Amino acid sequence: MKSFSVCKSGRWLFPALSGVLIGTSYIPFPPWASLFCFVPLWMFWYRQTSLQGVFLGGVLTAFIFTLIGFNWVTYLLHEFAHLPWPLAVIGMLVFALLAHLFVPLAGVLWFLCQRLFQWPERLSLGLMALITTLCEAYSLTLFDWNFGYSWYGAGIPVFHWAEAVGFNGLSAATLLCNLPLYFAWKNRGNRSGKVLLASVLSGFVLLNLGGAWLKSRLPAPDASLRALLVQGNIGNSEKMAAELGKAYEQQILRKYLELTDKAVSGSREKVDFVMWPETAFPALLGEKYKFHEYPAILRDYLKESRLALVTGAYGVDQSSRRLTNSLFVLDANGEIVQPHYSKTILLAFGEFIPGEQLFPQIREWLPPTGQFARGAGPSALLHLNDYKMGAQICYESLFPAFTRALADLGAQFIVNATNDSWYGQWQEPYQHMVMTLARGVEFRRPVLRVTNTGISTVSLATGEILEGSPLHEAWAGVYEVPYLKNPPATFYQQWFWLVPALLWGSLALLLVAGWRSFYIRSRENGPRR
Repeated sequence: MKSFSVCKSGRWLFPALSGVLIGTSYIPFPPWASLFCFVPLWMFWYRQTSLQGVFLGGVLTAFIFTLIGFNWVTYLLHEFAHLPWPLAVIGMLVFALLAHLFVPLAGVLWFLCQRLFQWPERLSLGLMALITTLCEAYSLTLFDWNFGYSWYGAGIPVFHWAEAVGFNGLSAATLLCNLPLYFAWKNRGNRSGKVLLASVLSGFVLLNLGGAWLKSRLPAPDASLRALLVQGNIGNSEKMAAELGKAYEQQILRKYLELTDKAVSGSREKVDFVMWPETAFPALLGEKYKFHEYPAILRDYLKESRLALVTGAYGVDQSSRRLTNSLFVLDANGEIVQPHYSKTILLAFGEFIPGEQLFPQIREWLPPTGQFARGAGPSALLHLNDYKMGAQICYESLFPAFTRALADLGAQFIVNATNDSWYGQWQEPYQHMVMTLARGVEFRRPVLRVTNTGISTVSLATGEILEGSPLHEAWAGVYEVPYLKNPPATFYQQWFWLVPALLWGSLALLLVAGWRSFYIRSRENGPRR
C-alpha cells in the first residue's frame, strides 16, 4: 500500500468526495454516481498505512452522505421528540456519525486482513469491494435502504431485474460495479482502462434493455378493481391525543367520513372498497367494541353507503392487554371481516423502546413513546369478497422477506397503510414511497399505498407508479387497479436466498485464494528471522 502523493491536508478530499457522490445519488436525486461513488474512498483506503486513517475515512464518507441523503431526521427530532431546532441539528449530527457504521467497519475488516495476509492488488481490491457490499447488505439501521432503490425512483429500466434478484441484489450489483470502474480510472491512460469503461457502459445498456424485456413478458391481468384512497392530513398533535383517548376522535372521524362521501359522490362508477391510512380510525376496533360510539357510527355509515373499507385502527391484544397498530376490513354492511392484521415489525422509539424490559426507567427519559403489542406476522391474508390482500403497515414494507411471505400465501395485491407525518415534505416521503412500492416489482403484484399526509398512490405489477397525492393536504383519489387472480411466483420469490449465497460463496472463494497466495509466498520466502 502506498501513501498519498497529494498533500496531507488534502487527502481527506477522497472520502469526502465519496460521501458527496453517494448522498447525491439517493432518492430524490437520480443515481448519477451510483456506479462509481465508492471509487474515491477505495482509492483512499488502498493507499493508507494505518488503521486509524482507514476508519476515519469511512466515518467521513458515511457522515457526509447521511447528512445529504437523510437530513429529514432533523425534522423528525424536532416534530416527534419536540427538540428545539438547535438540539435537533445536534441530534442529526450524532445520527450522521452513527447511522452507517457499515462503511468504516468494511474498511477496518479489509485493512486488518490485508495487513495480515498481504494480498496482491487485484485480489485485495476485489475483497475490499465484496466486504463493503456484504457490510452494506447486513448493516443495522432503522431505515433499511439500499443502492438498488434509486434505479426504481428514477424509472431506469434496470430496476425490473428486481423480480430476479430483489432490490438487495441490485444494490449489491451496483456496489460491485464500482470495482471495474476503479480499475478503469486507474488505467484511464491505457487501452485496458478504456476497454473496461466501455464494457461497463455496454453491460449497463444491455441490462436496461433486458429490464424492458422483462416488463414486456409479464402476463396480462385477468381482473380489475376500483379503490378509493383517502388521505386525511391529520396533525400529529391531534393523532396523539386521539391515541390517548383524550380529544379529537369525533373531528378526525368526521373528516374521513366527509372526504370519503365527497369522493364517492363524485365518482362515476362504484368503488369496490375504500382505504384509510394507518390508525386513521381514531378509536378501538374489534368485535368487542363494535357497539361503542365511534365504531357504531362507522358501521352505520358503511351500511347506509354500501361501502367496504380497509382501515388502519387501534386494536387490543387479548393476552397482553396492550394496544395494537392494526389493519381491519369491514364489509358493505359495516361488519368486521376476520382476520384482521396487527403490525409485527414495530418501529423502535416510536412503537416500542428497545431494552425497556431490562431497563424500565428508559421510558422516563424519552418523549412519549408507544408500547404496542406485536402481531403474529404475515401468517394470514385479509379477505373481502374474492380479494386476497396482503397487509403491510408502514415500516413493514421495507423488509422483502415480509412481503415474500404474503406472496407465498397467494396475495393478489398488497395493501399498505402508512403515516409519514413526522418526516416533513423533503426526501423521506419520496424515499419511503419508492421503497414500499419496490415490493410490488420484486413479487409482481400491485401495491395500494394510503398515507395520512402523503404520498398516497398505487403501483402496478409492471412497476408503473400511478398519480400520487399531494403532500400535507387532505385528498381522496380513485384508482383502477388491474391484477392477476393467481399471480405466479417470481424468480426472486422462489430463489430468495440466492444472492446472499452467491455473495458469501464469492467471499469464501476469494479468502481461500488469498490464503493460498499467502501460503505460497511464505513457502517461497522461507521462515522469517
